[in-house]
Amino acid sequence: MKYLLTHKIFAVTLSALVLLSTFSFTVEKHYCGNTLVDVSVFSEVKGCDMEMKATSKKKTCCKDTVDVIEGQDELNTVSFDDLLFSKQLLVSTYVYGYVSLFESVQKRVIPHKDYSPPDIIFDIQLLDEVFLI
Repeated sequence: MKYLLTHKIFAVTLSALVLLSTFSFTVEKHYCGNTLVDVSVFSEVKGCDMEMKATSKKKTCCKDTVDVIEGQDELNTVSFDDLLFSKQLLVSTYVYGYVSLFESVQKRVIPHKDYSPPDIIFDIQLLDEVFLI
């Protein structure tokens, strides 16, 4: 039971690791001066009202930064054909040997399966006083 729970935790952890390593996203930040005003992970940041008030002649003090975190694009997959012949032979022999362990047992033939024994009316051993010692 303990190993089953450990196995499930390990499988979930590895699948989450694969998912997070292939996941890419952007983090957008909006600064007004030196203060951070807004941070957004999946959507665009909302600007402050200072950009609207500033005219085109004045230089605005606001700036936006975008951090792109890229995930892994390709995962390495190995097919059976990519293996060397000796390793293919080893894997196929192992699989054949493992599968042959689970051969089905032949069905036993019971010739007296449909035979019903006679009803016991008297206990013969008790009547004849024959007992096993």
